[in-house]
Amino acid sequence: MEFRTPEQIAAVTIAKGAKKAAMPLQEKLILGFLAGAFIALGYLLSIRVTAGLPSEWSALSTLIGASVFPIGLILTLLGGGELLTGNMMALPVAALARRIRPSQVGWNWLAITAGNFLGAIFVAYVFGHVVGLTETGVFLEKTADVAAHKLEASFFAAFASGIGCNWLVALAVWLSYGARSDGAKLFVIWFPTMAFVAIGFQHVVANMFVIPAAIFAGTATWADFAANFVPVFLGNAAGGALFVATAYWHAYMHAGRGAAVFDTEPQPMEK
Repeated sequence: MEFRTPEQIAAVTIAKGAKKAAMPLQEKLILGFLAGAFIALGYLLSIRVTAGLPSEWSALSTLIGASVFPIGLILTLLGGGELLTGNMMALPVAALARRIRPSQVGWNWLAITAGNFLGAIFVAYVFGHVVGLTETGVFLEKTADVAAHKLEASFFAAFASGIGCNWLVALAVWLSYGARSDGAKLFVIWFPTMAFVAIGFQHVVANMFVIPAAIFAGTATWADFAANFVPVFLGNAAGGALFVATAYWHAYMHAGRGAAVFDTEPQPMEK
């Protein structure tokens, strides 16, 4: 079979969540840095290929930008990386299964947030600011416009947008755990990720790139970033932990339906 059943995906996710929680701090930070950089590179690519398109092509520009953005999540899930929004789904499932403690969820999220931030800031500063890829001509205009649009959202609007974003991103991660081949993984990662970008939802790690890129260009401030970070983080956490992790836990693993998963050590899963 090319794809696991939802019950099997839940079991795989529990095992992966437990493994993520047990990672040494150094590994979390390195893989978190890589994932943050990968997401930022996907966003940078989106800006570079859409900034020069005519304004009357706005719908097509949105679709093109959304179509190239998923390279960041593909690199993370296939190449190796620890992304906060994915862990906002995987670790809560493992905690619900009592494979890890709630405190481990919190410490993992903290470490991965730090790693993701460093990776995204690296791309924003080195490639965006130093190289100038987000600070010249139409690319500066695009970066500033995107950041301003995110920053103008109210607390509740940013929170709700964060829920929608990570409902889709966490589903992309969930589905990738069900795919048995790299081709299938590419397919199931691509479309949910493209959807959240095309809709315009807010992703906390993507914002770690585009808002600091605007800050380095002088069109936003760190206070703006902090005010946006909190509601988007909380919304992403709710989207991944409640709308995916908790929902599927209760649907497939609650009340002993997946008891066999917890009675044995997780078996190695193919990629």
